[in-house]
Amino acid sequence: MRKRAGIILIQEGKLALMERHRQGRHYFAFPGGGVDEGETDEQAAIREAMEELGIEVGIVQKAATILREGRRDQVYFLVKWLGGEYGTGTGEEFDEVDEENGTYNPVWMPLGELLEKNVVPRGLAELVVKAQRDGWGESVVIRED
Repeated sequence: MRKRAGIILIQEGKLALMERHRQGRHYFAFPGGGVDEGETDEQAAIREAMEELGIEVGIVQKAATILREGRRDQVYFLVKWLGGEYGTGTGEEFDEVDEENGTYNPVWMPLGELLEKNVVPRGLAELVVKAQRDGWGESVVIRED
């Protein structure tokens, strides 16, 4: 099972997320995807930002690792926007829109709404809210059921 790498991009009090409609569910996910063989977690996060959002990002720091029983580990990096046009991603997830894969729509969500919406992983959304209040510390491990 491949590890997943994703990004946390905050601009002007808003968080970059992917709005998803999939198999009857509506939710918001942090941009990211599977780490390819021979690729570092950081390289995967940078590649996924380009594929999903159409932007080049730089790693600021590792923010969190999400561990869930029976599911693949996920690692997330706080990033800064270096270039590109937001919302112009051309990854394969945009090619096959069907009930199984669902839809992908890049959105900006105000930080004040994160805990009011169905943002996954939930523990990461909670960490972002806390970090905006208290500052980003060392990378943390979040265990979710």
